[in-house]
Amino acid sequence: MRTLIEILAGLAILANAVIYGTDVFGAIVQRPAIAAVDDRTLTQVMGHIHRVADRRLAAFSIGGLIVAAVTAALAAATGHWVSTAAGALATLALITFAVIYTRISKPVNGALTAAAVAGRVPGNARALQARWDSVINGRVALQTLSIVALCVALAAA
Repeated sequence: MRTLIEILAGLAILANAVIYGTDVFGAIVQRPAIAAVDDRTLTQVMGHIHRVADRRLAAFSIGGLIVAAVTAALAAATGHWVSTAAGALATLALITFAVIYTRISKPVNGALTAAAVAGRVPGNARALQARWDSVINGRVALQTLSIVALCVALAAA
């Protein structure tokens, strides 16, 4: 069972690393770059990025959360208590991430995607981007916590 816990924790790390890397890029590269462009460019670039990313990254995010939870459950079932606690912490961080994404980021993504596809610029494009930007550092922090916790779960298995 130890090997299975290690494999699951490793898969959860890999899946969440995709989201972590994407969000770190968003925080340190994309956010300041988008601040330097006009509203039409912001809408087109971010709208089409979100159109593609929301479809393609969902499997990594959902899969990473599921595998983290299964890691914690299997560790608990086999008495690996440090791995259980670390996996549970990772799962809690990922659930919190999902709530923030669903309530704040996803509606912004949808509005910018719809505008970009329609070829229009919403009057509140900057406000939409500011709302998205307002949670990116928190999202990075939650992803960092989840990956560190999953590394502990892996090491303690």
